[in-house]
Amino acid sequence: MTEIAENADEPTRAATPGGTPGTWIEVLAIFLRLGLTSFGGPVAHLGYFREEFVAKRKWIDDRTYADIVALCQFLPGPASSQVGIAIGLSRAGYAGAFAAWTGFTLPSAIALVAFAYGVDALGGLGGSGWLHGLKVAAVAVVAQAVLGMMRTLTPDRDRATVAVVTAGVILALPSAWTLVGMILVGGIVGILLLRGDAPTDHVSLPLPISRRAGGVFLVIFFVLLAGLPLLAAATSSHGIELFDAFYRAGSLVFGGGHVILPLLQEAVVPPGWVSNDLFLAGYGAAQAVPGPLTTFAAYLGAIMTPGPNGVAGAALCLVAAFVPSFLLVFGALPFWEELRRRSTAQAALRGVNAAVVGILLAALYDPVWTSGITSPADFALGAGAFLLLFTWKTPPWLVVVLCALGGALIGAL
Repeated sequence: MTEIAENADEPTRAATPGGTPGTWIEVLAIFLRLGLTSFGGPVAHLGYFREEFVAKRKWIDDRTYADIVALCQFLPGPASSQVGIAIGLSRAGYAGAFAAWTGFTLPSAIALVAFAYGVDALGGLGGSGWLHGLKVAAVAVVAQAVLGMMRTLTPDRDRATVAVVTAGVILALPSAWTLVGMILVGGIVGILLLRGDAPTDHVSLPLPISRRAGGVFLVIFFVLLAGLPLLAAATSSHGIELFDAFYRAGSLVFGGGHVILPLLQEAVVPPGWVSNDLFLAGYGAAQAVPGPLTTFAAYLGAIMTPGPNGVAGAALCLVAAFVPSFLLVFGALPFWEELRRRSTAQAALRGVNAAVVGILLAALYDPVWTSGITSPADFALGAGAFLLLFTWKTPPWLVVVLCALGGALIGAL
């Protein structure tokens, strides 16, 4: 395995067993199969990736894979998609990174766009009951995500307190800026109160990016994050407004794909671009497809009013949500070995992750619970769905289907 280049202008070279690089077509084929079969959310995705690329194909070893996962957990954005991008990059360069993302993302994006096109017709056939059942499914899925994240990200009193305070502030002052502000506050609290030992082991990542190129990617990321709102205000273009909203959401998703729910809800529901009912129904449907949850952006783009919508809107919103992932992965990889050794960075991440749990806890109540649980029958259906997910380990797609049928039955009674 090649060592990280000491010269900032010299990239590390993509390495594979035997020293033979792969091709982007090979990467696309493998990730397309994973995109069609990877049910279960980001934790399951990381398990599939390890089995495929560490155990079976031996593209990278266990320590390198663990370090890539650690980096992608550290960065904002959908972690499993970012790990896929990094693996594709290590195998076949930039073309491999785009091929990995395309293969893993396209199946679920296409399925959700098809759902967006069919939602009106299905509503006419089944009434509103099945749509409400999807909202109930969202309650169970988000509740499970909150519980799992609390166990791993808020295991002590300090971090649990950060989470609860964050949830309270967000519910009291609901806005996109409150979300961003509480993430920053969480990072500051982490630096002040949550310091620990940083890892000291060394792992060289076989990636073809120089530090100079990485710096350019990071500059582009921050320029877009700061500049897109100004450009949207200056041009009054709805297309740029959409790109800005989804780019910002993709830039602030710490802690897994479920956290994109409150960010996107705040971006598209208050302005009236998407109704809250259709938003939550689509979020429930997103649990039934394989691949990354962030492809929910494609559904929202397809049903958006006013235009662009349909396929064009889906493509715009999907790309906008994932562009930050590419820029951050490409930008951070050359600096990761140095960054991971800094205890300050690790402490800030602990605080940010605790704040993320609070963000998702607030979203569990509003809009997920307040929209999904409106009667005792809804509560019973939601409790049953949570039992199936948490205790019986039922596949999420099956729980979603059962909730839709249960919602239709409740609506018919």
